[in-house]
Amino acid sequence: METILSIRNLHKRYGRVHAVNDLSLEIHKGNVYGILGPNGSGKSTTLGIVLNVVNRTSGEYSWFGGNLPTHEALKKVGAIIERPNFYPYMSAQQNLELVCKIKGIGYHKVQEKLELVGLWDRKDHKFRTYSLGMKQRLAIASALLNDPEILILDEPTNGLDPQGIHQIRDIIKLIAAQGTTILLASHLLDEVEKVCSHVLVLQYGKMLYSGTVAGMAQQTTAWELGASDLDALQTSLKDYPDLSSMKIENGRLWIQGSSPIDGAALNRYLAERSIYLDHLSERKNSLEQEFLKITASK
Repeated sequence: METILSIRNLHKRYGRVHAVNDLSLEIHKGNVYGILGPNGSGKSTTLGIVLNVVNRTSGEYSWFGGNLPTHEALKKVGAIIERPNFYPYMSAQQNLELVCKIKGIGYHKVQEKLELVGLWDRKDHKFRTYSLGMKQRLAIASALLNDPEILILDEPTNGLDPQGIHQIRDIIKLIAAQGTTILLASHLLDEVEKVCSHVLVLQYGKMLYSGTVAGMAQQTTAWELGASDLDALQTSLKDYPDLSSMKIENGRLWIQGSSPIDGAALNRYLAERSIYLDHLSERKNSLEQEFLKITASK
């Protein structure tokens, strides 16, 4: 799988504050990555370093396999890491045409990108008349003018109302469906769960988890069991392999394993001991539950 961005042992210190602490990760082509963490976790600092606007203390990073100098590689990157900054007295189309002129991009891209973010019908309206959500969509259009291989977004829905959040999420999904790799920093679990395929969890500048969103949510699996005699059921499971916890709650027996539990094997084990279940259901942790567990343990 093609590597878009590789980070190795990255550190950033601000005096006594260790904002990025020995961070290593790889971003592969075609995926949507969410960098998840509370404020102060090092998300924005990391993005600033790889975009060459923040100086690193130590460590290395490389774009596109290290085959291009950073300033050339960044021409293939689209990014929004600050609030949209356009001329308020100019229209959306005029602002994007100015960006095209600065970057040496043909004006024909303007209509294509405005249509993508749903602003073509407002192309002649001045930027100052735009809502916050529209300004953010225009910023995304601007970042896409050069058809980047990767789009980097730092808290893209911050401050938006529910409708604006929904619109940005739909646009991110559409961009991803067209094959653009996306790196999205957020402190909102719901945002990451709905739009990302992979998640990186940071806390105090350290990486706590790196993997798929589905894989993170499935790290802990509980099983809900029902039988006519719960005490006998509980007794029968005391010697079950790799069982880490067991409790009776609301007329059900809840169990968790230190490794994944196979439901069919569990059912056979109990039947061999003359315990017959009338209920067997798997319960996976939500992304929020798993995130809280990971961050609380560090």
